[in-house]
Amino acid sequence: MTSDVTRAEASTRPGTARWAAGAFSLAAGLVVFVSIVVQITDRVVNNAFDPAEYFSYFTIQSCLINIVVLTVGGVMAFRRDSDTVLYTMMRMSVVAYAVVTAGVYNALLRNIPYEGFQGVQWPNEVIHVWIPIYIALDWLLASGRPALGWTGLRVVIIYPLAWLAYTMVRGAITAYYPYPFLEPATGWVSVGAYIVGISAFIIGIAALAIAYGRWRAGRRVGALTPSAKAL
Repeated sequence: MTSDVTRAEASTRPGTARWAAGAFSLAAGLVVFVSIVVQITDRVVNNAFDPAEYFSYFTIQSCLINIVVLTVGGVMAFRRDSDTVLYTMMRMSVVAYAVVTAGVYNALLRNIPYEGFQGVQWPNEVIHVWIPIYIALDWLLASGRPALGWTGLRVVIIYPLAWLAYTMVRGAITAYYPYPFLEPATGWVSVGAYIVGISAFIIGIAALAIAYGRWRAGRRVGALTPSAKAL
């Protein structure tokens, strides 16, 4: 009996790959944190920091989410051989937000002249390019994630819709919109098209992430876990 218990406990301990993934996750979370601190410090030193404006960006808010999720994931990888379903749902959402952040920035915003404070540029590249790449690769390669049900698509869109509602209401009051494609001056048809397009992009990336997770879990155990089916 004792040997059986010992073997069962050993099977649930995180292996070397899990430990490595956890270390990378903690390091990535630290890199995001440092990037945000550097940006804020640079703006404060140059008297260009407006907290209400800075923290209204989807990129910055999603980066704060990244810090929490990456840190929690790193700690969890040191303690468990698999992630919880709830955490995996949040991690999947982070994948969608990161990929969309990188896509929108590099496709729509990178080459648009910005008249505001420029500041140090490397944090911008980190949060718009390198961290999204890491988050996507980690989802594809890291082990220990249960399969998710398709109801996760309803979860992933909650934050973007809440951010959009906040942004449009605040914009109507202050006449400030963090992204030019949300400016009503461009026409509501254009604004609506961008909103629908980006929302579809988010849901599409989330769907791909869920599908990949289900396929990978199916290869690993031959069937979805009961906890995932419950979703």
